[in-house]
Amino acid sequence: MSDIIEETSTRKRTYKILSVGAIALASVVIAGVWGTLSFVNSQRERDIQNWEVQLGIVADSRAADVQRWITEQKAAVLSLAENESLQIYLTQLVIETGDNGSKITDVPEAGYLINLLNNQAVISGFWEPEEPEIRANVARPGRAGIALTDATGQLLVSSGSMPPMNPAIRAGMAEAANGVAAIIDIYEGLDGEPTMGFVQPVYSIQNEGSKDDIIGFIVGLRTVRKSLFPTLHQPGDTLETTDTYLVRKSDKLIDYISPLGDGTDALKRKLTADAKLAAAFVVENPGSFAARSNYLGDEVLVTGRAISGAPWYLVRSITTIEALAESKQRLNTMLGVFLLLIIGVTGTVIAVWRHGTSLRAAELAAKYKETADNLSERTEFLKIVTDQQPNAIAVFDKDDHYTFANKMAADDAQMNQTEIIGRSLLTAFNKDVGNQLKEILDRGRREKEIQSELVHVQTEEGDRVWMSEFVPLGKGDEHGSEMLGVFQDITEVVAEREQREKVLRSLVRTLVAFLDRRDPYSANQSARVAEVAIAISEELGAEDRIRRTVDIAGNLMNLGKILVPPELLTKTENLTDEEKAIIRDSMFASADLLEGVRFDLPVAEALRQLQEHWDGSGQPRGLKEEAISLPARILLVANDYVGMVSARAYRPALSINRALSILMEGTDKKYDRRPVSALINYVENKGGREDWAHFSNPPENIEES
Repeated sequence: MSDIIEETSTRKRTYKILSVGAIALASVVIAGVWGTLSFVNSQRERDIQNWEVQLGIVADSRAADVQRWITEQKAAVLSLAENESLQIYLTQLVIETGDNGSKITDVPEAGYLINLLNNQAVISGFWEPEEPEIRANVARPGRAGIALTDATGQLLVSSGSMPPMNPAIRAGMAEAANGVAAIIDIYEGLDGEPTMGFVQPVYSIQNEGSKDDIIGFIVGLRTVRKSLFPTLHQPGDTLETTDTYLVRKSDKLIDYISPLGDGTDALKRKLTADAKLAAAFVVENPGSFAARSNYLGDEVLVTGRAISGAPWYLVRSITTIEALAESKQRLNTMLGVFLLLIIGVTGTVIAVWRHGTSLRAAELAAKYKETADNLSERTEFLKIVTDQQPNAIAVFDKDDHYTFANKMAADDAQMNQTEIIGRSLLTAFNKDVGNQLKEILDRGRREKEIQSELVHVQTEEGDRVWMSEFVPLGKGDEHGSEMLGVFQDITEVVAEREQREKVLRSLVRTLVAFLDRRDPYSANQSARVAEVAIAISEELGAEDRIRRTVDIAGNLMNLGKILVPPELLTKTENLTDEEKAIIRDSMFASADLLEGVRFDLPVAEALRQLQEHWDGSGQPRGLKEEAISLPARILLVANDYVGMVSARAYRPALSINRALSILMEGTDKKYDRRPVSALINYVENKGGREDWAHFSNPPENIEES
């Protein structure tokens, strides 16, 4: 009894000591944390003030470079406008072309002005290198250049790379008509390239600067990606999240007109003019400093400047995470010191409870052993169940090591079920098969979805085909998860399918030969349509399913002609509307005859849509554009091409050039432009003209009626 009382008293004293120690420790921690936070906050405010100075210096520097660039461009255009020779020749050119009605090419001064504009364009940067010749040999407009117009804005002469006039350019000339220099704000030019321009009025020689003395305008256009945007980069800037960009206000939106730090290209982002956003804050308060959200929603320290000479604002920012990282580090260091103190005191408490903890550990060990025994029993049960399955079943950990394998999976790896556990997937198979399976595993973990794929495996019995299916187990994480793999040998199924395809091909060839004997003028047409359609699909980069569909459908497209009288197929006179309808409807008959045949491909539907037109004017359902299947659009182009370049009973073959011209005229009306372009490219650049030249040969050995 005394022992119990003593033990109880000892426990009370221990608890009292622990309580006093805990209270003292809590007091020290609270005081330390309060002092640390106060100190760090004062340092944080000082750091923010320093960043205001740093960001302001960079913003001033970048704004000065931007304004210097604008001034240089204006000066380049102004030097031309004040060139006395240009003023004299422009006056003469206006008189000759306006009053005397001469052509510009007949006026000698025009040549001098063109050379002058070309030289100035190259020297001052209003010039872009010529684009390489494109496949279709179509001339492309330039991206930059200098142009000279009369007082009405009519283009007279320009440098060789001058883009065409547009509303933005004419708006700039309208502003310059008041006798002041004007800028054409940044807009998307050719290929979406950011472009801007400068307009300067040209006065007659010895004028007084009145707008009534304006005889024309100098218009300079140039891209800004390689000239203006580099001025936004601060030399020596090694910070990761600093960002410098240009914006402008467009109605109630902020237009980001230069590339952004997240990779967004110029003119590709517009956001609301919400004062909570950094760019909107700069537009409303140029020169001020604040913490706002950037275009990605990240909190940043920001300042900015208004750009003189353009309706722009320069924004300079850095994320608060990077800017105040040093303050955060100081806080973490000081808190770490107090944490060590807490750990030291806590260690004493832990020692008191060590005995109880060891007892708890022994209890947990016993439970763990019990759990391990139960798991071993379940694993053996799982082996018994899965060993009866006809498929190989295995489980892989995040490092692609086997954690379970049934008997068939172990046999496939030529190991026993105990030996294979812990082995890498890459060592269980040859290099090619192992790498392919690992790629499927990685994709399943990354996408967190079931992955199924055919895998070809070399075994002692020969080449085998496995249907491999991998299933993620559990939720997984970014580092990977366990995957269940099921491998089914489908070699016989694949062989049977390939045999069916061989029989189908043989049937197709037999039907085509039968049709060719009925209509010698259409002999080989089906095979030729299929050949051309395959070439078009490959040129388009279409998937194998599309290529196989146009192959079979092209070969069988004339099957319905068995219902057309032979004398109609070989008629040499022009066909009546009724006779044309009979031949046209034979295509629908082909689709009807093939409707019940199992191709595993949309062959019948492709033939049924063969007479549908891109603009919806075809038949039978008036489908248009993408509603028409891609195989049908390809076959329409291929069939019409073969028909035009082939001889018929009632007409000779058309030339290849004429056939291609007719197809081009029908694009976006009867034909989808893409298959037509693919066909032209194949004919002109891939040897199609030579390979298919024999299509125009008339049939031989035609029996005379």
